[in-house]
Amino acid sequence: MTERTRPPFRADQVGSLLRPARLAETRQKYADGGVSADERKAVEDECIRDAVARQEAVGLRAVTDGEFRRNSWNFDFLSGLGGFELVEESQGPAFSGGYRPQSLKVTGKVDNPDGVMVDHFTFLNGSAGVTAKMCIPSPSLAYHRGGRALIDETVYPDLDAYWDDVWAAYKREIALMAEAGCTYLQLDDTTFAMLCDPRYRQAMADRGDDADDLVALYAKGINAVIADRPDNMAITVHMCRGNFQSTWIAEGGYEPVAEKMFSEVDVDGFFMEWDSDRAGGFEPLRFVRDGQVVVVGLITSKTPELESKDELKRRMDEAARYVPLDRLCLSPQCGFASTHEGNKLTEDEQWRKLELVVETAGEIWGDA
Repeated sequence: MTERTRPPFRADQVGSLLRPARLAETRQKYADGGVSADERKAVEDECIRDAVARQEAVGLRAVTDGEFRRNSWNFDFLSGLGGFELVEESQGPAFSGGYRPQSLKVTGKVDNPDGVMVDHFTFLNGSAGVTAKMCIPSPSLAYHRGGRALIDETVYPDLDAYWDDVWAAYKREIALMAEAGCTYLQLDDTTFAMLCDPRYRQAMADRGDDADDLVALYAKGINAVIADRPDNMAITVHMCRGNFQSTWIAEGGYEPVAEKMFSEVDVDGFFMEWDSDRAGGFEPLRFVRDGQVVVVGLITSKTPELESKDELKRRMDEAARYVPLDRLCLSPQCGFASTHEGNKLTEDEQWRKLELVVETAGEIWGDA
């Protein structure tokens, strides 16, 4: 097999990691007014350095900051853009355990003069001995859960103008990331996988959105924001059906979105979850274009039980019926802590899962 020198790698990961107890306690103290921002940042810095070292020791060729400076995988970034506010009112469907996340409101013109998380990347990059991978939510998340209702019509009477500003803000972030040395950027996108669920598609119709039109719009938006990326920056899209304390939102195979998604989204790779029957079979991979890489998320981040290497290899062989094995990689199906609370497993169990990814990839491809 050809060794992969450009991301995504044979053994890869989605991004978020369980928060160490010290980090969680310090961030809560900061929220309660018990420690300063500098004290909080010092602990975050130490915990990120430790997490990077552990990822490198496991054998991963791309490391993240675990999203240790965030409460949520998406809201921290989006609420950092000008024009967005985080509100308690929930929009969109609940998770399988009943949890309803916070929501966004657009109350002003969207902009991004200084970058939202460029400093996060800069610290990570300076701490890593391998490729530093940065993860931000896809621009699709600036609309998906709330739809038109989240956007003040007095600010944006025209949705086209709204999208132009959102895409410009993202292009600015990506340009600043590139200037800071980012060569691996992941857009986390729950929208495509959510739109595989007939119930979710109906919910979109009920609020006035057509699911197929949304797939096309979201693909257009991703292409718009990455259009000027430098040649040395690999960009991937990660998709899942919800991940909060080991619960989920949607179910259904990729068939309703696969053809349009693979044909229209111009990224280097797709991280796709297949850790449960809720994701369906591998048949939608028949639409993958030549040159595209698929990172097959076979190892669940939701439960502690370790998968069998033999079963992982068997399932990878199934995926290879539709995409050549040389264009496949392996990862967990999602991060371990999309929010600061984290999924229901221990840090040791998390690290063993990542070790399993590296070990299994090495046995399949001869390198990780």
